[in-house]
Amino acid sequence: MPTLRIEHHVANYAGWKKAFDDDPIGRARSGVLRYSILRGADNPNDVMIDLDFASKEEAEGLLAAMRQVWGRVQGTLIFEPRAQIVETVETKEY
Repeated sequence: MPTLRIEHHVANYAGWKKAFDDDPIGRARSGVLRYSILRGADNPNDVMIDLDFASKEEAEGLLAAMRQVWGRVQGTLIFEPRAQIVETVETKEY
């Protein structure tokens, strides 16, 4: 299952979360099956988002849309966005 992992620093988590919840790109419509939000333990303004998809093409499409959004909010709401599409190769629970 392809996962789009996004990482960036946010100026204010509450403000970023509101923008995320407003869902300007339509995650479900773009093929997102589920997402997880993670925050840095030492810096809660470091945010990571994992978005799971059924196909790599859907992940690539959402990434392209996100790059447009980042162009509008880079330097105000978010800083230094990074993203990559990854595949889970192994998971084990204890």
